[in-house]
Amino acid sequence: MRDLDFNMVLDLEALLREGSVVGAARRLHLSAPAMSRRLANLRAAVGDPLFVPAGRGLVPTQRALELRDKVDALAQEMRKVFMTDQVDLSTVERTMVLRTNDGFAGAWAAKLAQRVAQEAPGISLRFSPRTDKHVAGLRDGLIDLEVGALHEGDDTSEELHRQVLFRTPFVGVVRADHPLAGKKISLANFIAWPHISASRHGHDSGPIDDALEARGLQRKVRLVAPGFQSAMMMAASSDMVAAAPELFACWAMQHLRLHTFRLPLATPEVEVSQSWHPRRHADPVHKWLRGLVRELCSDGA
Repeated sequence: MRDLDFNMVLDLEALLREGSVVGAARRLHLSAPAMSRRLANLRAAVGDPLFVPAGRGLVPTQRALELRDKVDALAQEMRKVFMTDQVDLSTVERTMVLRTNDGFAGAWAAKLAQRVAQEAPGISLRFSPRTDKHVAGLRDGLIDLEVGALHEGDDTSEELHRQVLFRTPFVGVVRADHPLAGKKISLANFIAWPHISASRHGHDSGPIDDALEARGLQRKVRLVAPGFQSAMMMAASSDMVAAAPELFACWAMQHLRLHTFRLPLATPEVEVSQSWHPRRHADPVHKWLRGLVRELCSDGA
């Protein structure tokens, strides 16, 4: 059996389904002479006539009938390889890694896992902390998707695809029975209380401090939390003031006794996006996951 190629599988499938050279040619968008040449190649490769005349048509030989199921299975597998947009999520077994901060994970991870379990029960999610500023994890396939806000020093390589999920302002966060709760917050009483700063890199200053410095003011940062979720938990059990993106704070208020308030000074909104490497861009399972993340974020916390 020499000069075999995968087209022979599709040629034989078409002939078996149509029962004629003309029908198979139409199915494969070929001319009838071209299809006749392909049938000749099949006969030479298999060592069997495969189809013999019967009246005005052709009927398959015993050898062709024996090959029918194998040819159908092979043709289906070949199409699965190249038709990447079509995937049966119920059959996918895979672990997908999302690198994100604790604020996003707290607000959306459980909802995302629930949707994944409903639509693709064989897929499990693993959340990894955003301790790495670089694209290496995405490039090497260790991280499937990164979700979060860009910060100074982060790798903003044009190598990655990015999609903005939402923009949200910072709000102040205190425990529900804090003396500041329910009051109009002035700059003076805002900075009079000790503060919690949230920073995955351990920084004790950020956008709020920059805005205060522009006014010649300063706050007292007593604690630096590794993320917004932990900062809000600390605020819920102390007299300290935290700040967090409003959508994260809305989620936290469903689970912690907190009060939020509009900051008495202007700070830039937080822009949260999802990023992925081109190696994952056309992956239908990855497209589906990105779509779920965007949908859940569009619905709010």
